[in-house]
Amino acid sequence: MNTITSTILLIFLLLTLPIMMTMSDFYKKTNFPTHVTSMIKLTFLLSLIPLCILFHSNTEILITNWHWVTINTIKLSVNLKFDFFCIMFLPVSLFVTWSIMEFSSWYMHSDPNLNRFIKYLLMFLITMIILTSANNMFQLFIGWEGVGIMSFLLIGWWHGRQDANTAALQAILYNRIGDIGFITTMAWLCLNNNSWEFQQILMMENKSLIPLLGLLVAATGKSAQFGLHPWLPSAMEGPTPVSALLHSSTMVVAGIFLLIRFHPMISNNNTALTMMLCLGSLTTLFTAICALTQNDIKKIVAFSTSSQLGLMMVTLGINQPHLAFLHICTHAFFKAMLFLCSGSIIHSLNDEQDIRKMGGLLKPLPFTSSCLIIGSLALTGIPFLTGFYSKDLIIEAANTCYTNAWALLITLLATSLTAVYSLRIIFFALMSKPRFPPLIIMNENNPMLVNPIKRLALGSIFAGFIISNNIPISSVQIMTMPWYLKTTAILVTIMGFSIALELNNLTYNLKLNMQSPQNMFSTSLGYFTLIIHRVLPMKYLTMSFNTALTTLDLTWLEKAIPKTISLSNYKTSQTITNQKGLIKLYFMSFLISLLTIPILLINFHE
Repeated sequence: MNTITSTILLIFLLLTLPIMMTMSDFYKKTNFPTHVTSMIKLTFLLSLIPLCILFHSNTEILITNWHWVTINTIKLSVNLKFDFFCIMFLPVSLFVTWSIMEFSSWYMHSDPNLNRFIKYLLMFLITMIILTSANNMFQLFIGWEGVGIMSFLLIGWWHGRQDANTAALQAILYNRIGDIGFITTMAWLCLNNNSWEFQQILMMENKSLIPLLGLLVAATGKSAQFGLHPWLPSAMEGPTPVSALLHSSTMVVAGIFLLIRFHPMISNNNTALTMMLCLGSLTTLFTAICALTQNDIKKIVAFSTSSQLGLMMVTLGINQPHLAFLHICTHAFFKAMLFLCSGSIIHSLNDEQDIRKMGGLLKPLPFTSSCLIIGSLALTGIPFLTGFYSKDLIIEAANTCYTNAWALLITLLATSLTAVYSLRIIFFALMSKPRFPPLIIMNENNPMLVNPIKRLALGSIFAGFIISNNIPISSVQIMTMPWYLKTTAILVTIMGFSIALELNNLTYNLKLNMQSPQNMFSTSLGYFTLIIHRVLPMKYLTMSFNTALTTLDLTWLEKAIPKTISLSNYKTSQTITNQKGLIKLYFMSFLISLLTIPILLINFHE
């Protein structure tokens, strides 16, 4: 037990050491990116020690040793929870970050602020580790907000571009909506349980839906589920290493991790489980449809991340938190590799991201192409690659559970679409003839490019087998499964590949002759961004303008003072005088008077 505690605390110390070095001038004299990469490599090797102890003796540790602050009756301590989820996630995130850090030194070599960029990436990793090792809501909230603010700084790294600033603001604003749910849950637990410690929260019997809805809203914002998903594809405005780290082992999996942490509380509430299942299935299908017609290579991979996060949410909805966690771990390897391969291609083609302007890269970039194919096949769930071990189990568990058939059916459809957009990248980027200018010089012999991708490729092949053999499945699967259910996953994937080949032949030209409504729906991202970011703000502004015009200008400035005074004067004059302003009547009475007086005078004289 002391070994696990000491090792993980040493990892924390080693990771914070480079950040503390930046406060002095010493780091300017050293090669800071290389120093940080070496430190993360060392911490990864150290993290294997608690992992081996966990696999051998199944030891979990809870540390509560430093009283922090007392808020009324809540006593907050620094609590660290080194359980299965924390100890398993730690080496995965460190391994992926090690590769991304090394790749960043190559990809961002010409950036004048490279040291600061590396420091931000390292802080991103540290806040995620704080989140996964926290044992109370307050500590988890610190890590939660930490990954949010670091994503804001990194997405908007190239702040000279308007799109990067907009994307960073979009990410932080959508996550603020999710934070409302998180804070609501914290407030509810504070009032009802009088504690933020996970052990005390999970021991209490909870029959209310409010804290579970708060957690679901928080996870929807952070993990980009349907409704709060537009920030994730927009985040592609950041540098490629940021996209790789954001989508693989930090930020987006934080929402799913939160629900895994609280799953004992959620597992007995059928309403919450059904909502998670339906939300996840809707997300995985919608984002898979959006990915089908995208032409930006990074946006296709981004939408695939959102689709996989939907699949994780479905897995939580069918009461399988360990399977969702397995998919988090396996997904990190091939998703990071797909982004690094995309970055290699983009860099080689002078920052070209449109897959229609690539083609024929298999020969000039053989290593990158091979790894891109491995990553795409792992993503689709081809047998005996990393993705297969989690996706196959998830689909089997979904097929044998007695829940919402509609949600499970569209999840299967979305799984087949994974093969479609994955093959589309391979087809357009790597196959056929080159569609880029012939003057581009390609070179992938730099070890800072090859080594990270090679490591992640090995992880994408072998990691699934290693992790899946050591993960405890929370409920026993049905072993007497008919062959057609057992082979569902591979059949759905093969169907997706065959559909993709047909679609690629149809969309081979740069421009379609006529866009179908379905194509327009997918290309316009389901009109979601247009409605949420254009139509609704316009309606709100118009309504606000009309309200302001009516209340301020017409009511207050016109009716309240000038017209009211005028009307009151008119009514007053009507009340206190006989003059009614009737000119014709006055003239007629004057005429009658003039005629009547002579007649009366004549009669009087007679």
